[in-house]
Amino acid sequence: MVVDRPEDHAVRAQAPGRPERRVRADAQRSLDALILAAKEVFATSGVDAPVREIADKAGVGLGSLYRHFPQRADLIAAVFRREIDACADIAPVLAESYAPLDALAHWMQRYTAFVGTKRGLAQALHSGDPAFDNLPSYFDRRLRPALRALLDAAVTVGEVRADVDADELLGAVTSLCMSAHNGGPGRAERMVALLVDGLRYGASRSAKAPAWSAIG
Repeated sequence: MVVDRPEDHAVRAQAPGRPERRVRADAQRSLDALILAAKEVFATSGVDAPVREIADKAGVGLGSLYRHFPQRADLIAAVFRREIDACADIAPVLAESYAPLDALAHWMQRYTAFVGTKRGLAQALHSGDPAFDNLPSYFDRRLRPALRALLDAAVTVGEVRADVDADELLGAVTSLCMSAHNGGPGRAERMVALLVDGLRYGASRSAKAPAWSAIG
């Protein structure tokens, strides 16, 4: 389980115990700021970083942090869930903005960035803490349909071969990202770009190569 630091307990004891039933607009802003700050702090200082650092970066008090997240594991789970949502929600936006293969390529790069976040939280997520129990099912419910929709669209117009499985593709990207972890900046993105380009092999018609330079 994720273990709270001693100062976490000391400050939590001072925080009010009953959160409001309805989240006000200012409370929602505090919640969003805390999750964003935690993501950035976890990326630079690890998941055991002092909660005061997170609260200061978010511009809120420690009492507000503990009202939203009584345990450190709750905050870690919230960061991971928010990253899943961001990755899933961008899929229909990309589908509206790009041709099918380009939309798929851009999403795969966004998923690559998500895997980087997951790698940073991996030790905590596999700690056995019950706060993380629902995350695998949440991942399946949000990300797999997002990829399938983009993949099916590319297959339908003949830009991607028809025998590609969405679940296998997610696994392939994860494996590439893990193997490229120590290969220097941008290596994972380049490997995934090659993977997506290879999806065109055997497609029903030749597709225009995606604009990799536009991927940010």
